[in-house]
Amino acid sequence: MKEKDLDRWVQKYRKAWESNDPADIAVLFTEDAAYYRRPDEDPIFGRDAIVTAWLEFADAPGETTFEYQVLGFGDGVGFVRGWTKYLTEPPAEFTNLWVIRLDRDGRAHEFIEWWMEKPL
Repeated sequence: MKEKDLDRWVQKYRKAWESNDPADIAVLFTEDAAYYRRPDEDPIFGRDAIVTAWLEFADAPGETTFEYQVLGFGDGVGFVRGWTKYLTEPPAEFTNLWVIRLDRDGRAHEFIEWWMEKPL
């Protein structure tokens, strides 16, 4: 994996986040992927289950802004730090740490997403 592959995956993730289109979400993950949404929850296994879970908690298009920084990558593993702002009332801000394991086709077979809300 190269940094451009990781960056491409994050851009596709953001597109899926904004569109909530099941096809945009599914293209991110391998069929047998594991998605860890929080460190205190069991992972979601399988592309179809990930798409279903994603849509259960989907944000509305235009509801967030997102910036990120690639912290490191190599041997198929990437680390990303992100900053999310919710433009809702009341507003909210989160910091994120992602660990992403990509296959050779650029799809995640493991995605660990940990987020913390910033106090306002």
